[in-house]
Amino acid sequence: MKFDLNKYILEDIENKDQPSEFVETKDYSVLVLRLPYIKDEIVDVVSDAFLIKEEKIYKYDRKKREFEEFSFDKLHQFLDLRVDKILAKLSKLHTEVAKIEDSLYDGNYSKIDNYIVLKKDLGIIERIMSHTELAFERFVRRFKDNLDEFAFNDLKEHISRVIRFSKSADEKLDYLHSFYRGEVDRRMNKVMFVLTILSAIFMPLTLVTGFFGMNTGGLPYTQTPDG
Repeated sequence: MKFDLNKYILEDIENKDQPSEFVETKDYSVLVLRLPYIKDEIVDVVSDAFLIKEEKIYKYDRKKREFEEFSFDKLHQFLDLRVDKILAKLSKLHTEVAKIEDSLYDGNYSKIDNYIVLKKDLGIIERIMSHTELAFERFVRRFKDNLDEFAFNDLKEHISRVIRFSKSADEKLDYLHSFYRGEVDRRMNKVMFVLTILSAIFMPLTLVTGFFGMNTGGLPYTQTPDG
């Protein structure tokens, strides 16, 4: 199914990397939702576009390059499944952060190697879902008379929960990394303290050895039996 759309809006719809947005025109509205897509524990990002015209909703198929008839109930089911998978992934990420925390407090620093991977996944989820929340709220407010209010409000709460959970895990991860850096610095300072003491002990001996080891005459004690 094809529609006569503004060419700039159509470009946004066809763009697989288009950020989340909600656009209203006189004849139709367009909802683009860019959501994290969890596959094989890898966090990817996919944009889906929906056209709302004459109280009906259509989903854009990028392979066929046309719209297929959808419904508000299908939209809820589609988003609910995606958001549930994101929440499940976040639960696993929180568990990984907790493991890092426990290992650091036990003096084991090996798990901090996962910091970059966890930071990347949490950053993607928080950044993408923050944009999605704004577009989705505008869509729900505009079409509240066509939606199951309870179901879509529950979905809004889940989206907000994703943002809160990802932000809290990201903040905890930053704290743990700062704790790790502090412990590394503390250990380095301890090593430097020991090296400083050793240097203070051996520096006079080195000076004496260097002085008397010079290949020159006239040095004191060099001609005496006790020297």
